[in-house]
Amino acid sequence: MYHKGIKVIGVLTSGGDAPGMNAAIRAVVRRGLFKGLKVKGILKGYDGLLQGEITDMSAKDVSDIIGRGGTILYTARCAEMRTPEGQAQAAEVCRQNGIDGLIVIGGDGSFAGAGKLSALGINTIGIPGTIDLDIACTDYSIGFDSAVNTAMQAIDKVRDTSASHERVSIIEVMGRNAGYLALWAGIATGAEDILLPEEYNYNEQEIITQIIENRKKGKTHHIIINAEGIGHSQELAKRIEAATGIETRATILGHMQRGGSPTCKDRVYASIMGAYAVDLLLAGKSSRVVAFRGGEYVDYDIQEALEMHKGLPGYQREIAGTLSYNYVKD
Repeated sequence: MYHKGIKVIGVLTSGGDAPGMNAAIRAVVRRGLFKGLKVKGILKGYDGLLQGEITDMSAKDVSDIIGRGGTILYTARCAEMRTPEGQAQAAEVCRQNGIDGLIVIGGDGSFAGAGKLSALGINTIGIPGTIDLDIACTDYSIGFDSAVNTAMQAIDKVRDTSASHERVSIIEVMGRNAGYLALWAGIATGAEDILLPEEYNYNEQEIITQIIENRKKGKTHHIIINAEGIGHSQELAKRIEAATGIETRATILGHMQRGGSPTCKDRVYASIMGAYAVDLLLAGKSSRVVAFRGGEYVDYDIQEALEMHKGLPGYQREIAGTLSYNYVKD
């Protein structure tokens, strides 16, 4: 059953956690065992790899985890892995533990480390796991669907109290420097304004004018979705309240978006990606990233994937803007 000398594979999660990572881990372990491989779980990402925190994994070890948020392997960021010395040590730890192939679940930074390990002779496959949806080679990343649904549900609740108190509500969502969470959450909740880091030149006075005009026309509350990459929601709330005289509150959703049971989509897509990563190793592939693009599961060279650039779809941004102007532009 072995191919290209692959007998033992390792799996780790790195960087920020994302709902659905456990589904991917489960798939790697069970697909690997089904194919006759030995599977090792590496705790705490690259940091745990450097420390040799490695354990054998059985099918039972991943029972009943598909619906759990977070990652049973834990995760951490590892500055040492950015250095040649750290990369060499990580490769040596893999060799000492008999790991022929390594599957890394994480984001761009995690893939950069995987690429370095591949250059040092360790077969590596990356699986996109980030709620930010900012990995350019793929239309989907593990955790985004769960995170945006969590944000949507929270925003719906804030809208209820915002309407009751006739407030302006600024709700800040995660996403680092990418606006996908903000854009999707804004469209899904009917937000009046969506502030995106990709379009940082928004006109604050225009927002204030819109709020005032909407109030004159009978709209008693106003929702602004603010992306993490812009931030400063509390300060913006104070400025809007001072300019409009309307009570304005800021809510920062924060890390609640990383937690909770993953959606069906995140469970299924993560499971398929995990199995696909094992199959790539068995096919003799290395330095690849699993992706979902154009409705198909595909893979890209890690360096090619890291060099790709991804922007917010212009048509989606334009639609988001037009759907919010039901009061101002009669």
